[in-house]
Formats: sequence, structure tokens, C-alpha cells
Amino acid sequence: MTTAALATRTGRRPWLLPTLAGYRPANLGWDVLAGLSAGAVVVPQAMAYATIANLPVQVGLYTCMVPMLVYAMLGGSRAMSVSTTSTIATLTATTLVSAGVATSGKDPVGDLAMLTLLVGAILTLARVFRLGGAVEAINKSTIIGVQIGVGATVAVGQLPKLLGESDNVTGHGFIRSIVAVVGAVPHANLATVILSACSIVLLVLLKRFAKRVPGPLIVVVAGILLAAFTPLPDVGVRLIAHVPFGIPLPVLPSFGHIVQLVPGALAIAMMAFLESAAVARGIRDPGEPQIQSNQELLATAAANVLGSFFQAMPSAGGFSQSAVNKSAGARSQISGLVTVALAVLVALLLAPVLSLLPEATLASLVFVAVIGLIDVRALIRLARLSRADFWTAVVTAALGLSAGLLVAVAAGVLITFGLVIRELSRVRVAEKGERHGRLALSVDSSMYTANILETENRVLALVDAARPVDAVVLDLWHMRVTSATVLEGLQDLDRELGGTGVALLLANVQPGARTLLDKSEWFRGLVAEGRVYDSAEAALAGGS
Repeated sequence: MTTAALATRTGRRPWLLPTLAGYRPANLGWDVLAGLSAGAVVVPQAMAYATIANLPVQVGLYTCMVPMLVYAMLGGSRAMSVSTTSTIATLTATTLVSAGVATSGKDPVGDLAMLTLLVGAILTLARVFRLGGAVEAINKSTIIGVQIGVGATVAVGQLPKLLGESDNVTGHGFIRSIVAVVGAVPHANLATVILSACSIVLLVLLKRFAKRVPGPLIVVVAGILLAAFTPLPDVGVRLIAHVPFGIPLPVLPSFGHIVQLVPGALAIAMMAFLESAAVARGIRDPGEPQIQSNQELLATAAANVLGSFFQAMPSAGGFSQSAVNKSAGARSQISGLVTVALAVLVALLLAPVLSLLPEATLASLVFVAVIGLIDVRALIRLARLSRADFWTAVVTAALGLSAGLLVAVAAGVLITFGLVIRELSRVRVAEKGERHGRLALSVDSSMYTANILETENRVLALVDAARPVDAVVLDLWHMRVTSATVLEGLQDLDRELGGTGVALLLANVQPGARTLLDKSEWFRGLVAEGRVYDSAEAALAGGS
């Protein structure tokens, strides 16, 4: 059996270069083509996303290097392309503003390095404690709400640049962005407005009718050519700041704002992993090895930790570039290495050319990318399927637009776990029959600290409704594990029933739960008295 077949069957692959298990040289051409195609999208898009956080465009370019390289070495998705995303960039902007970095007047690179390092450290801790599954328990409606808040905030925040102003207010929130737009309208530059409108129309048309054409690359090249060979700069069209030559030099994180950066780092870490896991699973083909949550945690954590020392923004899997990578035929993360090589070549050879790029062109890229995050159809679907999920998304989005995106992420997490606790607290006890004065009840859910009292009350109510009975048989087939609190609850139930002349009989006690129960003198007493049965049927028959 080949390594690839074994990986597919067992789901286990080498931790280093896992997507190269059983690699066939014939796939190399497909990977090179896919890497170049993805690079044509991700390089200009990442540069544009850096401007969301009010960072130099080269920071976005650098984020296409080390993080993508590290994920290619460790990640489990064959086609996922890792750099920054609109959601991550927006949360980065919000975090830097709330931490006072954006207003300090100092070079933000050291604080950005610390933020990216903190994101990587949080993801590393989540991997150490194997919290991948727990993080993925975050409700999909929470993500939809956050993305709606991100889409609206960033789209409005780009409008001043589309009108010819240089202010970037995205990190200050939706309301401040609205105010900035109102202030920018009287000062709009006609040439910039025309350039912005044409760029947006071209991007939308290519996205809809020519999906294989790299729209971001076409628009960036067109913007550079117009700035170079027409008098656009002379009529007030603003260009981006000078882009330095070369690959990123190592930097050390700054500890000046570390405490203020932690809340934002927590939100970014959660969204980075959720986005990466969702993209990796979304582009996985049937028959490929399953995406392992903890492996993706490790890869995303390492990408951020190492990227932080090379001026990279927090990174995650991006859907648009990953979709291009997959559709172009990516067979492994060799395609990611090709994209990294392309980004390095751009940094080494094309820096003077990139400096001719109009700000409005990058703002157009961002605007078109984020407007798709406002997923009204997803809200309608949630309203039809689940009112709780619908209102979770609405509340999260409303908080993102009013109180800020970091508050929205925190609220979404709290709402999600509140819904989980509510579901765990739900009591499901059903009658299975009555025979010879014995009433059989099935506990059709696990028993936890959160629901043991309600379970006890439900059992007592059913017994009262069925009187007269001599005994109640409690089928515990669903209770695979237990706790001291649940044990005490069962003891209380036995005492309550015994006080009214009804005996408690237990059936289908599972081995995992019995490990703890056998340590209890009360349970050993039940066994000695013959009140523990292998099945509910045996317990009912025992009354004859």
C-alpha cells in the first residue's frame, strides 16, 4: 500500500510536508500553474488588505512569504493559500487603534510583530491543550455576524479613499467611518472617483463572467500603467507610499503595548483558526485525508509565530486565493511554495513599479472583496432554519457596527457557549413502558452538572403522574461518563423516591460511567440489593 493510500485510509500523515505524502512528479506542472495563478490574486489582494490596517503595502506582500512557507511545511490542506484576509486585517486595524498604536506616531512594525506573535502564541496554547474541536464549536451564525460587521465597516471605511481622500478610518469603527465619508464628499477628486468606479466595475465583471482571470492583478497592472503613462498624479490621484526593495528583514516585537494587544489577539486567533479550518474543509475533495483540527492549529500557530519576526500581519487561510489555487489544479502545497517564490520576486524586482500604484486602486480591491461578506442570503437562510441562530448573527453584526468588532467577537463567543450550555441543560426523559408495577424511563441525553437537577425533577413528575408504581427503572444508556455532581443527583433521586415508597432501579449503566459509580458506597449498595440491571427489559421482567 502506498503512503498516499495509507494516509487516506488512516487519516494520519507525516507532520512535516504532509501534503507531499505519495507525491507524484507528474503533478509538478499543475502545482506550478496553480501557485502562479493564486499568486496573481493573493499578492495584490494582501497588499490591499494591509491598507485596511493602515500599514504599508509591503507588509501585505511580506505576509505572502513566511506564513505561507510555514503552512506549506506543516498544513494539511493541499490547496489552501495562507496570507491575511479581510476579516483578519480589519481586526488587526481595530486592535492597533484600541491599543493606541495607531495614534502613537511611532513605527507600528514592532507592535504589529508583537500582535502577530501573540496570535501565534494563543494558537500554540490551543494546540497544546487540543482545543481545536472546542474552538470549532463556535456557532456559524457568530462568524456570519462578524463578517457582516467586517464587510460593512471596511466597505464604508474605503469610501474616502475611493473619493480621493487619504484618511483610513476603518480601525475606528463603522460610525466614525460614516462621519469620514460625509466629510470627504465635498472634497472628492473627480479623476479618483472615475478611476475607482472603473476599477470596481471591472473587478465585478471579471469576478462574475471570467472567474479564471485574475481580476486583482489586471486592475493593479491597469492602475500602474495609467499612473505611469497618463497625468493621473498631476490631477490629484494619490499614489501609495514608496515601496522599499527586498525581502523583509528580521524584527523584534515591541513590548510597549503588549497588554493592550491581548484582547485583540484573542479575537484574531479565534477567527484565524475558524477561517482556516473552514477554508481547508470547504476545498477538500472527497477521498482526500480528513482535515485535522489540531494539525491546522499547529500549522496556523507556527505560521504566525515565525511570520511575526519577518514583519507579517496575522495570517489565515483565504477563500478567494485558495479557490483559485484549487481550480487551477493544485495537487499539494508545492503550489504554496511557488506563490512564495513569486512574492519574493515581486519584492526584489518590482518595488519601484509598485510605488506607482494609486491608492484608489487598492481601495477598489478591498471594497469588492469585503462587500461579499455582507451575506444577506445567509441571514435569510438562518431566519428560515433557526430563529436562535438568526438572532445570534443579527446581534453580533449589530454589535460590530455599533460597539466595535472586538466586542462583537467576544459577544458572539459568549452567545455561542450560552446556547451550548442551554442545549446541555435540556432534559430529555421519556416513558418506555410499565409492567408489574415498574415504570421504565429512558434518559435520552447525557447528564451533566447543568441538567441533573432538572432531570431529577422530570423523573419525579413522571412518577407522580403514573402512580401507583412500586419501582422506577432509569435507563442510563446515554450516560457514557459521569461526575460527582451527577452521582449526588442520583442519590438524591433515590432518597426522594424511597421516601414515597418507590424503589429506584438502574439499567444500561455504561462502562465509562460505571468507573466512577463503582467507587461509591451508595452504588455498590444498589448492586448488592439487585437494583442494577443490564437492560431496561430485564429490569421490567424482574418485577414478575
